[in-house]
Amino acid sequence: MNADASDGPLVLAVDLGTSGCKCALVALDGSVRSWSFQPVALHVQGARAEQDPEDWWRAFLLAASELLAPDAALRRRVAAVCCSTQTEVTVCIDRAGQPIGRAISWLDARGAAAIARRARGRLLNIEGYGPLKLWRWLRLTGGAPSSTGRDIAGHLAFVRDEMPEVYERTHKFLNALDFMNLRLCGRLCATQDSILTAWVTDNRDPHRIRYDDGLLRLLGVAREKLPEIVASTEVIGTLRPEVAQALDLDAATAVVAGAVDNSAVAVGAAVEDHESHLYLGTSSWLGAHVPRMRTDVRRKIAAVPCAVPGRYLAMALQSTAGANLSFLRDRILFHRDELASDEEHPAAYELLNTIAARVPPGARGLIYTPWLFGERTPVDDPRLRAGLINLSLEHSREDIFRAFLEGVALNTRWMLEPFARLLGREVGAIAAVGGGAQSDVWCQIIADVTGQPIRQLEAPIQANAIGAAFIAAVGLGRLSFSDLRALRRTRRVFEPTLALRGLYQDKFEAFQEVRTRLAPLYHRLNAPQRLAPAIPA
Repeated sequence: MNADASDGPLVLAVDLGTSGCKCALVALDGSVRSWSFQPVALHVQGARAEQDPEDWWRAFLLAASELLAPDAALRRRVAAVCCSTQTEVTVCIDRAGQPIGRAISWLDARGAAAIARRARGRLLNIEGYGPLKLWRWLRLTGGAPSSTGRDIAGHLAFVRDEMPEVYERTHKFLNALDFMNLRLCGRLCATQDSILTAWVTDNRDPHRIRYDDGLLRLLGVAREKLPEIVASTEVIGTLRPEVAQALDLDAATAVVAGAVDNSAVAVGAAVEDHESHLYLGTSSWLGAHVPRMRTDVRRKIAAVPCAVPGRYLAMALQSTAGANLSFLRDRILFHRDELASDEEHPAAYELLNTIAARVPPGARGLIYTPWLFGERTPVDDPRLRAGLINLSLEHSREDIFRAFLEGVALNTRWMLEPFARLLGREVGAIAAVGGGAQSDVWCQIIADVTGQPIRQLEAPIQANAIGAAFIAAVGLGRLSFSDLRALRRTRRVFEPTLALRGLYQDKFEAFQEVRTRLAPLYHRLNAPQRLAPAIPA
């Protein structure tokens, strides 16, 4: 790869997350030339969580135009557009390619009852799954539909059962990535990772991911309503003329299929086998590429298809990470009511870090459980809830700030132990990416709590965009995945503080005990309204 970042080709990398759309101009060596962000609304009401696909598209056009409009020379250097998007999002598209209503978000749990009907057996069940059905899913896909109903399988089952008119009108069910690609180049397709959590594909050969008729029947969704599957590195077309005109780009600009966020981050963070990374965003996850499909059913960890050919991505998912800090900022500290003004506080996270840094490790005995939206790994339990434990008159909000950071770190350690067992080796140094990885304080806390070195990458908040740019570069034939290790840039490595090992071991044991003791209470407080009857296999 001989591209010079100063005047070589650029990728318009699109990072569509839950909070909004970020566009970045990224050189083929992974350096970010510039970026722009536009927010997108999330509509939540009870178990319902939705976004408007038209809002995604408007945010993309605004963010991309902000980047490209001022500089014709930059526009001429754009060789490809490639997206990385939030996953487990479902868009119903009609035959004209238009969305039918809002998209169902990965936070939407309305499909729980519909999945329960499909997953349960008539007599014996294992954690809500009929043994034969569970065996089919695990053998072919490496995973199974979440009992929470928050994955694509849950969304499809919900639409099929509860919105039959929408199901009949739907020409194709698309993920957010698939929708963006349709708008960019006009092609209806999914990638091997964007279709993954529909759990209807045979994933045993990573070079030949394909739909399975038996799994489609089990979910109850017609094959013709799902898009063709392509590789993440495939050039799926060129910009539609109206898109090229709107952005003043060459109509011959390539559109590369791209990947969902966890796959793109993994490419940007650590592409070699067994090298681990931790993404700290609204949610978080631990990930590592591995050569074989593997599943830990009990701990809800799986190695599944990803953007790298011939490889699987082992994943352990945490429902809320940075969302805890957003909650603290927006719902507690600066909530707009009679106690607070309408003044914005754009530097709130920097102040939280500064304050947390001066609180002694352990937050003076305060424990925070970061389960604002339940948890997924190492337990798939949507009824768990967040809480502050051991709060006393001696504590101040400074201790609460520190406890929030430590709570996410403790939850990461909870995921880390079964994750290492799935890998079959010590995890070693972990690459930290995402918005939360910009915090030196948080990186050090995670190193101390987990006992693992944390390698903070340069521009960690741009990991999705950098990963998308690398995928595009491979698709264009300008790079190979083996080139990426040499392009990775590390800002700093945070080593665990040995003197804190005992303190955090005790705190981790207390954290686990809190979950064990409070889970029955949370289950009673947050019990579902009804239990659906089983559908025969």
